Amino acid sequence: MSKINIGVIGCGNISSIYMENIPKFDHLELVACSDLIMDRAHKQAETFGISKAYTIEEMLNDTNIEIIVNLTTPKAHADVSIQVLEAGKHVYVEKPLAVTLEEGKRIIQLAKEKNLLVGGAPDTFLGAGIQTACSLIEQGEIGDIVGASAFMINRGHEHWHPDPAFYYDTGGGPMFDMGPYYITALIALLGPIKQLSGLTRISYPERTILSEPRAGEVIKVNTPTHISGTIDFASGAIGSITTSFDAFGGTSLPPIEVYGSEGTLLVPDPNTFGGPVCIRKRDEKEFTNIHLTHNYDENSRGLGVADMARNLLNKTPQRAGVELTYHVLEAMHGFHISSNERIFYQMESTCRKPEVFDTGFHF
Repeated sequence: MSKINIGVIGCGNISSIYMENIPKFDHLELVACSDLIMDRAHKQAETFGISKAYTIEEMLNDTNIEIIVNLTTPKAHADVSIQVLEAGKHVYVEKPLAVTLEEGKRIIQLAKEKNLLVGGAPDTFLGAGIQTACSLIEQGEIGDIVGASAFMINRGHEHWHPDPAFYYDTGGGPMFDMGPYYITALIALLGPIKQLSGLTRISYPERTILSEPRAGEVIKVNTPTHISGTIDFASGAIGSITTSFDAFGGTSLPPIEVYGSEGTLLVPDPNTFGGPVCIRKRDEKEFTNIHLTHNYDENSRGLGVADMARNLLNKTPQRAGVELTYHVLEAMHGFHISSNERIFYQMESTCRKPEVFDTGFHF
């Protein structure tokens, strides 16, 4: 089988699961890793048996590497992705695609000019749970789709994260941190968005870090921490979403529900790959747990990279592609713009509803 050579830029915490998973795909070869802090690159190379620990310049100049996985911090996503494209390589970037819409548009334009692929996280919607849910909807198991709701509600990162300040700065907040998982899942389930509206607030202007090593330090909050929005999908379905770092009492709400003319579908946490998936049909008294019909129910980060490489080898559809990742980025900005300007935000972008894998598909 032909293999696509992969390099990774960014050797922080998230890189480990990618480096563990990428070699599991027969058509991928992880050949190099890089980081601004070379000690990190050498450590990850040794831990995961990667043959080369490169500087970023060396990575970009290696003509044998075809796809670079960009796992840098969000503010660096656009700059690094543009460097990769200018070096003539395809790029797969951790979420979000970029911080600003202008950066996202620049990435799309450059990829077109260079005839290169761009893909991006999250790829959790390619896992067994959401793929099973998508299949059930396509099979008409809950009838015509009326709408959906999504909830990502917790108490914030200062209670556990060792360096939580970013989450309360521009480009952070619950929508930009976790919104990509939920919005991507909703688009996979219901298709692209036509328009949306949002209301946002900063509930607590300051936060005190309770976790080590910065316990006691006060963070100034510069981004909304409670966002509620409504979504008008192109399909006609209507959705709602709430993302919050302000629920100090927790929540009992489900991650995602989809409502149809013949029943309701409970969709699993979109930050995971597995289940459970449950259905309650018309006139039934209880939800029934559905057997997962698709593969990849464990932490399978890297599925999007594998799907991109499969596109290069076999010209199959790219599911976690740049049209989807940019559409999600625009939607996240749209909620904030709607709130700030008190308008319904009309989406400028669109995307294809990602194709569902065949039942039992395995790379």
